Amino acid sequence: MTTIGVYNIKGGVGKTATSVNLAYLSGEDEWRTLLWDLDPQGSASFYYKQTDGNDVSLKKIVSGKVEISSLICATGYEGLDIIPADISYRHIDSVLDQEKKSKKRIKESLKDIKKKYDVVFIDCPPAMSLLAENIFFACDYILVPIVPTPLSVRAFEHLLDFYSNQGFDSSVLIPFFSMVEVKKSTHRNLINQLRENYPNFCNSVIPFNSDVEKMGVFQKPLFAFNANTKAKKAYTDLWAEIKMKTIEKSNV
Repeated sequence: MTTIGVYNIKGGVGKTATSVNLAYLSGEDEWRTLLWDLDPQGSASFYYKQTDGNDVSLKKIVSGKVEISSLICATGYEGLDIIPADISYRHIDSVLDQEKKSKKRIKESLKDIKKKYDVVFIDCPPAMSLLAENIFFACDYILVPIVPTPLSVRAFEHLLDFYSNQGFDSSVLIPFFSMVEVKKSTHRNLINQLRENYPNFCNSVIPFNSDVEKMGVFQKPLFAFNANTKAKKAYTDLWAEIKMKTIEKSNV
């Protein structure tokens, strides 16, 4: 099982759209796929028409008294299940803090489903928190969507510093450009600069595209309602690249 977190300290960078669309494509590739929505806003859950979450207490989940397999819901798409978010996730840091090995509780909870799924995506809330550290321990790889703007770049550099200071392996971070407007010189210049400074950036670029916003209107991943959008091709290309860097690499 390969576990992939989609994370950025900064919000509004296309994190959830990435989680939703890549999880869909993983299922389409006949990988047994689970999307765990850990963001209390529940946007990924909303896109898959799962808005109620689960009323099982957080403490029971992170303590292992409730197996996460009991929280899994079908999405209606072949090969793809979801654990919907719940508004109670907003308290997850304080709940985790009360547990022994508090930085590894998410990793422990995933052991329950290790043989059931090939790929697990975790949609993460934007913050540097105890939950974020849990996700870093739990995930084999972290996808980092970055809008080519100074503030987004600064957030990425903070993440790199954190990984370095905490002794994490920064090679598991896979950054890519998201919500790109190629007509903006700032975007073009920062893309060139960052690719020169950080050669591990994905080649694929996700454009700023109004069809991505329509995911909320249709409550569907992009691929389920629009067959001819630039964003669809961009996510398809990104997924092909991510597979080579993660799942296929892990299976060698």
